Amino acid sequence: MHEEPILRVESLRQHFRINRSFTVKAVEDVSFEIRRGETYGLVGESGSGKSTIGRSIIRLYKPTGGRVVFDGVELSGRLDAKASRHLRTRMQMIFQDPMASLNPRKKVIDIIAEGLDNHHLYTSARDREEKVLAILDKVGLSREHAKRYPHQFSGGQRQRIGIARALVMNPSLIIADEAISALDVSIQSQIVNLMKDIQKETRITYLFIAHDLSMVRYISDRIGVLHRGHLVEMGRTQEIFSRPLHPYTISLLSAIPKPDPRAARLSSSVPYDDAASGIDYAKGHVRHVAGDHYVLATEAEFAKWMAAPAART
Repeated sequence: MHEEPILRVESLRQHFRINRSFTVKAVEDVSFEIRRGETYGLVGESGSGKSTIGRSIIRLYKPTGGRVVFDGVELSGRLDAKASRHLRTRMQMIFQDPMASLNPRKKVIDIIAEGLDNHHLYTSARDREEKVLAILDKVGLSREHAKRYPHQFSGGQRQRIGIARALVMNPSLIIADEAISALDVSIQSQIVNLMKDIQKETRITYLFIAHDLSMVRYISDRIGVLHRGHLVEMGRTQEIFSRPLHPYTISLLSAIPKPDPRAARLSSSVPYDDAASGIDYAKGHVRHVAGDHYVLATEAEFAKWMAAPAART
């Protein structure tokens, strides 16, 4: 019997009304689920709606429509006090720009303890301090760092502080919203390896939102590919990379730089012309390919893509 997913998103819609005659449909009819202890990678280009999905799930935005069920608790519609507390304590977010998300006037100990303070999750000042120091150890920072200010740290260290602030709440799910994209490449791998180590130790679940497919491939168990607010393809990481079906997914994967110069010479990126493709996402349905692999397509598109030879990535 399958364990109930920790997060279930059903037909999520997020619209932003700009004025009386114009509404931006940022997210349209998106459904997916995340299993406990796994990393789900949500990928797509800038403006695809991936960060909007993360912010809608954690209720920084109130969803226009659809359902979000987290750890058995319904987070759709109006939140009562119990559901709100469950959300604020058991789900946390790591943001893209560590400097912008850390209060420059607060010491690190107070930044990390913010959630503990808001929800009174300690018994004494000593208990509060010990919780923060233990988390600093876990993310690879020194206990002396607790008394410093954010500007005294490098970008990678500041992101570790952001991770510590999320982890101190002992959450079940962390939404990492482009959490490494502002960092140098060498630092990116350090942060991702830290996240993987923490996951092995705690069985925490991640929703990893990014546009860098090579990093998503490295950290994710399953992947959802987002384009223009629609989830166009989803599956296990190996399924997506070995047999991408949707033309947009094929285009995204073809653009990943090849580390082997010979392989790079033999491959070429596949352009995706949205207007010329003739694909209307509103007409498509999610269709089962194999295993955990699904694609958004009409019946004719599905038959055509399944008949095509597997794309080389």
